[in-house]
Amino acid sequence: MSESSEAFASKLNSLLRQAGLGSLNPERAARFQDLLSLLQRWNARINLTAIRDEDGILSRHFVESIACSRALPAGIETVLDFGSGAGFPGIPIALCRSEISVTLAESQGKKAAFLQEAVRVLGISAKVHSGRAESLPALFDCVVIRAVDRMPLAVEAAAKLVAPGGWLALMTTAAELPGLQAVAGSTLSWEPAVSQPGGEDRVIALARQGVSSPA
Repeated sequence: MSESSEAFASKLNSLLRQAGLGSLNPERAARFQDLLSLLQRWNARINLTAIRDEDGILSRHFVESIACSRALPAGIETVLDFGSGAGFPGIPIALCRSEISVTLAESQGKKAAFLQEAVRVLGISAKVHSGRAESLPALFDCVVIRAVDRMPLAVEAAAKLVAPGGWLALMTTAAELPGLQAVAGSTLSWEPAVSQPGGEDRVIALARQGVSSPA
């Protein structure tokens, strides 16, 4: 491992340990370093994310997304990242949970092109849907949504893409959570919200979709 790779892994793992998340092995940390490099190159050309400095990307995007990947229940095979943007939390989920097939849904063409490149460079088990997530014909074991435009409308649509017995995962703030739970629908059973690292009252809340009784 090069000196720069060791320094990056040390910084990221220090943040993860502070958040009570444990450490990444050197190989996985190196893939997050590749993701950082790719994100910074593309961010210089298009507006992928407002957070552009390395420390901000690590703490807000990487650590929060890794926390999400570890919060998702076992047994999930398919995840939809609804309105993926720059790939968070979907790409870190694919990096940390290789058993999960991740779909990154993004309607903005330039961001979708970045996601395609990230999937290719990182070699992750993910595919990109370059269009609105609502147009997808499939249902998913888990739908994750984080910081998209018109969040209440998006959550309402996202809940409809959760398979029976599957999960909806919201990354939001404690203040916004009750309103989002209300629009998600009455067929979901909510688990207690879990605080996210980094403060600012951010949480991840999981809800299980009811299983329809046979007619």
